[in-house]
Amino acid sequence: MPIAQAIEPHLSSLRRYARAISGSQTAGDGHVIALLEALVENVSMFPAGIPPKIGLYRLFSRHWNSVEVNAFHDESENSKALRSLQALTPKPRQALLLLSVEGFEAEEIAKILEVSMAEVAALVAAADSEIANLLSPADILIIEDEPLTALDLEDLVEGLGHHVIGIARTREQALTLAQKRQPDLILSDIQLADGSTGIDAVNALLRNFDAPVIFVTGHPELLLSGKKPEPTFLITKPYNPEMVRAVVGQALFFEVRSHLDPAAVEEAGAHSQSIVHAGLQQTASAGDITGKRCANN
Repeated sequence: MPIAQAIEPHLSSLRRYARAISGSQTAGDGHVIALLEALVENVSMFPAGIPPKIGLYRLFSRHWNSVEVNAFHDESENSKALRSLQALTPKPRQALLLLSVEGFEAEEIAKILEVSMAEVAALVAAADSEIANLLSPADILIIEDEPLTALDLEDLVEGLGHHVIGIARTREQALTLAQKRQPDLILSDIQLADGSTGIDAVNALLRNFDAPVIFVTGHPELLLSGKKPEPTFLITKPYNPEMVRAVVGQALFFEVRSHLDPAAVEEAGAHSQSIVHAGLQQTASAGDITGKRCANN
């Protein structure tokens, strides 16, 4: 089968991953395009002997880890803090997203990142530590018209230590709640009870303030075409707690907050690196990851 035909079904999921790891649709889609252009120039670079999806993600991982993906032009204090945050141990974040969002097994992640099974377990543990030690509790607005889904999301994000400022079933309810208390992050469904869309509600909210947005959808392929402005962060239904935790954590990594302290960011990075090394020294194995999570998480 020609490589183009083999990888085409996996491009939408690769865009989801690229956007999440870069924190931007523009950057994420740009990296995917750059990868495909390089592949057109040299098709022999595509990994042989492994399934096409794993090969595609491995090739993207090589590309991502070989370029200066965290360059910034803005030299403000907030931008400097954010730059330090984005540069923080990239492989742990990659491993966590591959595991919890993209649904790869530990053995597949090892092939993608070209590391040992022990390193996969240590990387995921380090990413969990980054989330626990670096991110402050956030105020989250949920826009969801289905009551059970809204309550489930509320339970999940509050279980992560965050605070839900309210649940909106319509665009107008979302605007009212945000006027009372500005959220740090927005979790939104696509279709709302009043016939409007979550996209409409979010666009109206972001005219007044900036906040990262995560869309929750059962049809992610409709928002991953790469042909128009689309969301950066997606949670796919049916979701699980690990997926919500990983995407919420990654979205908050890219939130510019005035209290970010670059020194604290660097300290957290050093701490997570020590976890990677400690995990390897403890002879982490494939048994450290059962199903989709680390056993010690």
